[in-house]
Amino acid sequence: MSLLSALTKPDIDRPVLELSGDAIRTALQIMITGSEDLGGIERYVDAVKLKSAMFQQALGNGAVDKLELETFMGLCTFMATVRRRIGDWLNTESFADLHDGIRELFADDSNVDARIDAFCARFPNDKKHRWVRDLATEMLHNVDPERIPLMNRWIWDARANTGVLREIWHGDDVDHIRIPVGDAYGTYLVLREELSQFLSDEGVFRDVLQYVDILCAQVYAQYICEQGGSYLRTDFSAPEDPMQHTRRLLGLDGVQPRNGKMRLKSIDGEAFVLDDSSLISQAKN
Repeated sequence: MSLLSALTKPDIDRPVLELSGDAIRTALQIMITGSEDLGGIERYVDAVKLKSAMFQQALGNGAVDKLELETFMGLCTFMATVRRRIGDWLNTESFADLHDGIRELFADDSNVDARIDAFCARFPNDKKHRWVRDLATEMLHNVDPERIPLMNRWIWDARANTGVLREIWHGDDVDHIRIPVGDAYGTYLVLREELSQFLSDEGVFRDVLQYVDILCAQVYAQYICEQGGSYLRTDFSAPEDPMQHTRRLLGLDGVQPRNGKMRLKSIDGEAFVLDDSSLISQAKN
């Protein structure tokens, strides 16, 4: 299904989003300027594309049926809100059950929200397992980024009233109001549509999907720097550069190009190199 047909399906709720152009423009300027020291925004775009290609290689076109634990552990490295909390499932016995859930997540092309809900229902519904939704949304988005926007909790969490949406919401005293918007699939589609239009108005006409993801990460990275509480600080320490949190939210902080190879930080923090025989190399081809 194309993005256009997904956006126009009558059963998708499309809320009206009141966004602040000034807030979005400020984040865009910081994003462009901050990326210059590490090769410019194009390098971030290429990294986001490569990440998506890796997920497509591992999970797309039926590959999910043959997904192995080691490959999945590599994918987890690129999911910042997942990798620190999924450790109990990264063993042969637990992964077998998790793998069944991942297969079901990609088994059909039905309602996105229903698929995510069914996946989350396999786990306890408590704070300790909040990462499960992010796991589902990251996998769906990276395998099919055109049709499924980034839907992580840091993009918008209606129950907590937090996320990118709040940071760019237009209104007075936004921190003290509850934004009347749900967090179903349609909300994220409309948000991406609005941000895509904004970027087009600012002269961005290529790689818009990747620009939107990076822009969203930049918006929330600013929130982490300015207002992050103890929960956020556990995962996001004080930044050494203006794009550090942006890279981490996108799961790109474990990847460092060097001599034609990609260095990947494993779940336990030990670094190892994926070379020409790796998933990354396959994804680049």
